[in-house]
Amino acid sequence: MTVIVQKFGGTSVRDTNTRQHAIKHVIDAVSQGHQVIVVVSAMGRKGEPYATDSLLQLVNYPEHKVTSRELDSLLSCGEIISSVVFANELIQQKVKATAITGAHAGIRTTSEFTDARIDKISTDLLHSLFKSNQVIVVAGFQGQDRFGHITTLGRGGSDTSAVALGAAMNAEFVDIFTDVDGIKTADPVLVQHAETLKAMTYTEIVHLAYQGSKVIHPRAVEIAMQEKIPIRVRSTYTEDKGTLVTSKVENTIDQMIQERLVTGIAQVSGLIQVNIHANDSLIELHDQVFKHLADAKISVDFFNISSQGITFTIPKDTWTLTRSIVESLKLKYTLEDDCAKVSTVGAGIQGVPGVASRIVSALAKHNIQILQSADSHTTIWVLIKEKDLKTAVNALHDSFISKKGV
Repeated sequence: MTVIVQKFGGTSVRDTNTRQHAIKHVIDAVSQGHQVIVVVSAMGRKGEPYATDSLLQLVNYPEHKVTSRELDSLLSCGEIISSVVFANELIQQKVKATAITGAHAGIRTTSEFTDARIDKISTDLLHSLFKSNQVIVVAGFQGQDRFGHITTLGRGGSDTSAVALGAAMNAEFVDIFTDVDGIKTADPVLVQHAETLKAMTYTEIVHLAYQGSKVIHPRAVEIAMQEKIPIRVRSTYTEDKGTLVTSKVENTIDQMIQERLVTGIAQVSGLIQVNIHANDSLIELHDQVFKHLADAKISVDFFNISSQGITFTIPKDTWTLTRSIVESLKLKYTLEDDCAKVSTVGAGIQGVPGVASRIVSALAKHNIQILQSADSHTTIWVLIKEKDLKTAVNALHDSFISKKGV
């Protein structure tokens, strides 16, 4: 029998009603002859009893006094509760099912508590359980390190659990069920006429995910890309097949991917642009600044190094620590507060002249100032003021994707 993996996020398992929609997908897969690994997140979102954020509040996070190891023990409880509840409701509907933790599923990780990486997966117990069960419900987001400690995989870790298990079990495909009917060409909150993509490449979705699209975690996509496991991003509440993510698809869908210049527009808000002025020791300045930021584990993006100094962006919530570092080095600086990064992503961008010009023109029509820019073979980024974010995303979407831009 073929194995498939179905992952359901927190809103898909938050209550009996939403779980019934999820369970219908599981029963449909079983009726088609599949053995199913179901990976579940903690139930609900912040404010609901067993959600991850609610568990964090129990120890007054981020002012907690327990270690990261102990924090992982707490965080793992949400998914474990969810897995047992989901398995129980499957059994009530005459499905042979059992619930296990990420550790029991054979997920072995590094010891980086709250942000562990998967080292390997031992599938012996999974194969054994499938001898007497149609469905195995696995607590997502967690594993076990070589010392036997519970670990968690960071935000979006259930996606990573699902795809990694799919790869280890040679699954036919991995379904990621969400609140939306697939991957959109832009955030539908910002762009009302955003379209649902029927298919896209691993490269396109991993760039969209890293640039702010929140439908699937980029680490999960990277595993799928390495192991060539097809992913379908689907809605829990419909029968639609959603968006297929793969290296190559056939016939008309493949042709559609090849002909598409831009796949989607993504954004990240809440940024600060920091401009550090050059001093008499320019090379030492570059080395000092980035070394101190790295030691403080501050993620730096969009950086430019020149004879005038250094420019980079950081998340707004890291500014206090960044300022203390910059001022301790007695450096002069200026800031551009309330910024956002907008990314134009598409495998078709590579080698095509005029794309950057088109981006600049689309933003200029709305008097949107570009504070900084960068590009790769699949993505062009621009930094703008956050007040212009919605207008900018819509302008670029209209220019490259919607019928308005044709």
